[in-house]
Amino acid sequence: MNANIRLRTATAEDTALIASMHASSWASAYRGILPDEYLDRDLSAERAEHWIARMKDVAAGAATVFIAEHEGEPVGFICLVEPDAAGSVLVDNLHALPGHRGLGTGTAMLEEAARWARARGARELYLSVLEENAAAIGFYESRGWQLAAREADHMAGVALFSLRYVYPLD
Repeated sequence: MNANIRLRTATAEDTALIASMHASSWASAYRGILPDEYLDRDLSAERAEHWIARMKDVAAGAATVFIAEHEGEPVGFICLVEPDAAGSVLVDNLHALPGHRGLGTGTAMLEEAARWARARGARELYLSVLEENAAAIGFYESRGWQLAAREADHMAGVALFSLRYVYPLD
């Protein structure tokens, strides 16, 4: 892990920060995939609403969010859902801010996800990534994640496909 990347557990006070990082990441990563109007106008409010609701799950113990900081500055976050009955942990979100990618932030967050999941007896991590998000796919595949499924998806009024990737923890 990059010694300059530190992860801390998010609290309810971090909700606006998480929503802002989420919107910034999507606005960059999904440009050309989702409509510009959505990314430029609707995204911030929609992500704020999403995270207000999601942090209730976190407060109830159903999920955990870690915020990645580089030299004290928030540069990304990861949300992990408690293991399901099959021992799988959903990586619900993993985002590094534009301009802060390539620092080892994503790798540090995935390492923390594996540690966190193993501590809960999980056997694998899994996530969904948009099929058109080549950068994210390359990132996950270069770290040993394996394609498991292709599923129809729908975001911002657009029909698209998501790819399910898994990472075994044994």
